[in-house]
Formats: sequence, C-alpha cells, structure tokens
Amino acid sequence: MPGRGDRGEPVSAPSRIAVVGASAAGLSVVEGLRRGGYAGQLTLVGAEAHLPYDRPPLSKQLLTGEWESDRLPLRGADAIEALDLDLRLGTAAVALDTDRSEVTLADGSRIGYDALVVATGAAARRLPGTEGIAGVHVLRTLEDALAFRTELRAGPRLVIVGAGFVGAEAAAVARRAGAEVTMVTDAPVPLADALGPQLGGMLAEVHREHGVRIVAGAPVEQVLAEGGRTTGVRLRDGSTVAADAVLVGIGARPHTSWLDGSGITVGNGVECDATLYAGSGVWAAGDVASWPHPRAGGRVRIEHRTNAAEQGLAVARNILAGPGAAVPFDPVPYVWSDQYDLKIQVYGRTRDADEVRIAEGGLADRRLVALYAKDGRVCGAAGVNMPRATRGYRALVADCAPFPGGEAV
Repeated sequence: MPGRGDRGEPVSAPSRIAVVGASAAGLSVVEGLRRGGYAGQLTLVGAEAHLPYDRPPLSKQLLTGEWESDRLPLRGADAIEALDLDLRLGTAAVALDTDRSEVTLADGSRIGYDALVVATGAAARRLPGTEGIAGVHVLRTLEDALAFRTELRAGPRLVIVGAGFVGAEAAAVARRAGAEVTMVTDAPVPLADALGPQLGGMLAEVHREHGVRIVAGAPVEQVLAEGGRTTGVRLRDGSTVAADAVLVGIGARPHTSWLDGSGITVGNGVECDATLYAGSGVWAAGDVASWPHPRAGGRVRIEHRTNAAEQGLAVARNILAGPGAAVPFDPVPYVWSDQYDLKIQVYGRTRDADEVRIAEGGLADRRLVALYAKDGRVCGAAGVNMPRATRGYRALVADCAPFPGGEAV
C-alpha cells in the first residue's frame, strides 16, 4: 500500500509497473504486488516462451527423467491469468531508456512504466570457441536440460567442466544413467569454494565411489572437435580427456547487456542500494541483483532459487511502500543440493569463512552439520543428511552469533 516520502508526505503507488524477467523472481514480484493490493497496470516480460518455471529440478528430477516438463511451471495458466497481467512471453528486452521510462523489446514494441523491476537473471557461462559444436552443453534453461537428457540416454563418455553444485549434481545423474563421467575442475578440490576443502573432499570421495573420475587443479584450455562434434577437452598441461559429450558448468553471468547506455549502474549485476533500488525508478531482483547485504559486509549477488523468490517479494513491498519507507533486504541465503543419497543444505554464506567446525555428526559418517565463521562470528551452516538439525542452526547464522566450540576441520 502507499507509504510516505522522506518528509512524511503520502506516496502514491506507480500506475504502471513493468517487470522484465519471467522466472521465479519476476513471478514473485507480480504476485507480491497483487497480494499487496496493487490494482494498476502490470506487465511481465519473459525472453522464454514458457510460463514461469522452476529451475532447480533441471539438474535433478527433470534430468533423471523422474519429472517431465509439465511439472516445472511455478503456477498454472489459471493462476497466471488471475493476476491480470499484460504478459509478454517469448520476446526479450533489448534496451532501456530511463529518460523516457520505456523498455524496448526484441519485436520492436515498447513498454512504458512508472516503476521497472529488472529480473532478467543470469546466463550460463560458455567456454570460448564452443559455439556450434555438437555435444557441448550448458544447463540453465528447460531446452538445455532436455537436450542434455537426450544426450545422456546414449550412455556417453561425458566430461563435466566445473565442479560446483550444478556440475556435481549432473555427474550424479549421469552416472545413474550409465554414462562414463570425468569431472574436470581448476580447483584443487571439487566444491571446496562453496563448502571448504574438508567437506568438498568428502563429496569428491563419494563421487569417486560412484565411478566418477575427478581431474582436479586442471584448467580446460580447449574443447576438441572433429566433424563439428566434440571429441573431448585439452587441459592446460597439454593432456587430453576423450569425450562424446561435454557439459560446461563454470557458473553464470548476470544478464545485463540490454541495460547498456541506460544509465543504470552495472557491475557484477545491477548495482542496487540495500533496499534493491537502482535509481531512476528501477529496481532489481533475483540472480541479476547486486546489493550491499547488511550482514555480509559488502556487495553480494546470489544465484539461488530461494533468494529469487524472497527478493521478488521484498521489491514488491518496497515499491508499494515508496522510497522513503523501503526497508533493506537482509536474508539468510539458503541453497540445497541432492547428490546420490546425500542431501546437502547450506544456510548463510560459507565462501568467505576463515574457520569451520563440525557441530554435530562427522565426516566419516557423511552425516553432519558444519558451522562456518568469519572474524569469530557464525556466517554459515552446512548440513549433510541432517535436515532438521541443520535448520536449527539458521538462527545462529541470522544473529551472526559468536562462534561456538566444536570439532575444527
């Protein structure tokens, strides 16, 4: 509902709001606006032709074949229709003119707005020179996942470049499908950047037990091809790994190129203030948003499904409140990963930790909760096959509590 400005005067809600990006964050924005009583013109733009769908299952249930694509939509067609949107799917935004308050779409149409939310997400990073090479895949969209799933059904020799969550999950699914899997990473230990060397080492051992070959500390220099199809990869040391298919899982880059020349500040994403406001009537939410996290001590950008939904709701509330009443976005980030029979959950931020301790369980049992600290304060918690116990440590993360005792790792 309308809030009040800096001098206490009433602030009316914008009469036209445009949301560019029709995934979890964008959907969360428009739903939050309608639930908050917004009755004005509301436009939702999506580059993909699909209704908003869930992305985590792309590397999990969809890739295994347990789900088909009809289970992915976040809302049914009737629920989307009830939001009374000007829905523009299958056409990307290509330019923003903040002076005119206007977004230009790929089909040449223009959308005017009083408030704009950028929720365009991120695109998978690709290795240079791989465009047009058959058998080289990324895993970001529904089409990506379906194409990769078809590849796996042939039981190929698969090289996975990168050993983050997506690469590790894909390795587990590929082994289950009968593929011969080699995971290549420039890191010394898979997943060490996210979970630390001890937990990363434990997960690497699990993958090896399931038949995954891991080549660590080995940057990929080139994807090899013959007759237009990949034959493997060459590493920086000159050695090669043969493959029938290659999955590139080296992270994502925020989709901001359409904002060039708009005057909106872009670095590692759309640079917002703590309330997710980027200036000139523009807000941002989801994977594309960069903001100063009150507890992180600096600017962050988070590529997690839960964050996208929470951030979208926060933007909706702040738009309705008005700039003078907007509040900082201060979440406890959450991400999960399924690998073989392991369920991994992470609360908070673990990458910048300078100390890790086991609070419950142990590495040998592959059932544990680890706490992460920065400067003596809890900054994150990671659990393996202990979901209820792991949730219990969320409050310590939220409070930045003093680091308790435990088994150091």
